[in-house]
Amino acid sequence: MSRRERRKALWTWGIVGGAVRDSIIKLNPRTLMKNPVMFVVEIGAVVTTVELVRDHVLHANGFGFELQITLWLWFTVLFANFAEAMAEGRGKAQADTLRKARAETMAHRIKPGGGIEDVAGSKLRTGDLVKVAAGEFIPGDGEVAEGVASVDESAITGESAPVIRESGGDRSAVTGGTRVLSDEIIIRITSNPGETFLDRMIKLVEGAERQKTPNEIALNILLAGLTIIFLLAVVTLQPMAIYSGAPQSIFVLIALLVCLIPTTIGGLLSAIGIAGMDRVVQRNVLAMSGRAVEAAGDVNTLLLDKTGTITLGNRRATEFVPAPNITEAELADAAQLASLSDETPEGRSIVVLAKEKYGLRGRELSAYAATFIPFTAVTRMSGVDLDGRAIRKGAFDAIAAYCAEKGNHVPPEVEEAVKRISNAGGTPLLVAEDFRVLGAIHLKDIIKGGMRERFDQLRAMGIRTVMITGDNPLTAAAIAREAGLDDFLAQAKPEDKLALIRQEQAKGKLVAMTGDGTNDAPALAQADVGLAMNAGTQAAKEAGNMVDLDSNPTKLIEVVEIGKQLLITRGALTTFSVANDVAKYFAIIPAMFAGAFPQLNLLNVMRLKTPESAILSAVIFNALIIIALVPLALRGVRYRPLGASALLRWNLLIYGLGGIIAPFIGIKLIDLIVTHIGLA
Repeated sequence: MSRRERRKALWTWGIVGGAVRDSIIKLNPRTLMKNPVMFVVEIGAVVTTVELVRDHVLHANGFGFELQITLWLWFTVLFANFAEAMAEGRGKAQADTLRKARAETMAHRIKPGGGIEDVAGSKLRTGDLVKVAAGEFIPGDGEVAEGVASVDESAITGESAPVIRESGGDRSAVTGGTRVLSDEIIIRITSNPGETFLDRMIKLVEGAERQKTPNEIALNILLAGLTIIFLLAVVTLQPMAIYSGAPQSIFVLIALLVCLIPTTIGGLLSAIGIAGMDRVVQRNVLAMSGRAVEAAGDVNTLLLDKTGTITLGNRRATEFVPAPNITEAELADAAQLASLSDETPEGRSIVVLAKEKYGLRGRELSAYAATFIPFTAVTRMSGVDLDGRAIRKGAFDAIAAYCAEKGNHVPPEVEEAVKRISNAGGTPLLVAEDFRVLGAIHLKDIIKGGMRERFDQLRAMGIRTVMITGDNPLTAAAIAREAGLDDFLAQAKPEDKLALIRQEQAKGKLVAMTGDGTNDAPALAQADVGLAMNAGTQAAKEAGNMVDLDSNPTKLIEVVEIGKQLLITRGALTTFSVANDVAKYFAIIPAMFAGAFPQLNLLNVMRLKTPESAILSAVIFNALIIIALVPLALRGVRYRPLGASALLRWNLLIYGLGGIIAPFIGIKLIDLIVTHIGLA
């Protein structure tokens, strides 16, 4: 299923119907107590319901008005529950999609003494070795112990392009439920039944399992404090009303309380947090907690590995630099011949460059009785002997020593080229024929397309980018300069990464890091946001608090945006909710006391028809605005890469001013409708 199809599936009538059902179930006071604002509204609805029944029995006047107030109070609670249930329903839909990938499979388990036995995937245990051939499903989470194969992970990631998984590297992890497309591999199982990555993922994406973040808890405390303040204010109004000769009914007082407390943000707060985690999942990133998503929104420093993250992962030949009296074509011909048996990415790139630049195609050398010289760590050279020619390719000092055996030296022009290549962050290789240097090859780390623009975008967010690499400082500086990074850490060992993160955190900064190897695990665990690659090692995935199912290290940029969007959405709707009180004040207070104090009619700026219609209109608007803002809470306020002060001004202008104006318009329209149809 593609990402677009998956998003569309989250808005089915089944999810909406389930949310309606769950919103009624959530009326349980034990459940609603977690949301203090809506708990107060529910208590108010219960009190008015009891009073409504009592007044009905006593045949008191105003039953119709009281019934409408009571119903709209219940609707307010239900709408708030619906917003939370809708967000949770989207997470459960994600989980249902993943459950389809968790089908029972048979595994070809390798016996300790040799041989194969077929067992159910649910019977596999940590340490078991299983053989998986092309066309078969991987029965459980594990790491490739032997072999290399292409794997279809679309059941997990939604992406159709296959990926390569091989033993002995950082791309060895495989996930149960995915399918091998080619070749055959032996997998070492790394999890027990019920503890697989897919099982944990299903539990985590269900919104009901989400823990509140510290920021959300703090906001809940603030909302509870505001609720208590307004509760005390409303309670003290009744003695003043009695003294002024205008005592108010319990329905009016509760309506005033519900309209003044921050019901809008109180009703949407949980939905905003759940939707934030859901948006991360839609990007194929599994967040282990809401805390990680929220922390991403406040990240100050981003650490990125160089190889495979900033660069394509393998150096490529980009230039042939010939020695004096040697043409580029002659150098390219010799370099290609020396690389025909070199299966490394660098060796293949030399063959390709010679072909593309000089039309030299790979040649069949069997007729020449060619002898290929393999690369070794001792000689640091490789090459070929054919037709009386001895061609060698290797590191500068290795080729220099090789030629010196016959009294030949590296030409000064080639030495200068080697220095230039090194200063540019590249790797120089020399090519020699018959102990004579023909020239140099420029191997270069290729920066991924669009990286500089992405780093500029992060800089606009106020995030400092630091590249971590094992390269020497000269190469690291050149790559960092070309990619547009703010800083780099060269010749980095695991303990160096850990020290850098702690150093940044000691300055009060939040640090995010991407990684896929076992050597990245300590740093991923220490970082505030640790994004591990799904294709990486099990140690990396367990150490991080997020896992990228697409194994795209630059995905952290999107995660940061989602985190900021979560915080901005929460702040924007809080601003809107508090600003709402201004209009509600002008609607209800004049209606309550205009009879005793006619001067208060001056505050009836909306010219609401009657006191009953004013109170009823305010209560109706208070309920409807929650349901109207549900799509915004689930989608999130659009993030703009602005500074903090500019963002605050924008928030106050749009949601502060909008929160004041919208109720004036909404309450007036509702007042016209309810009076026109005779509800008040």
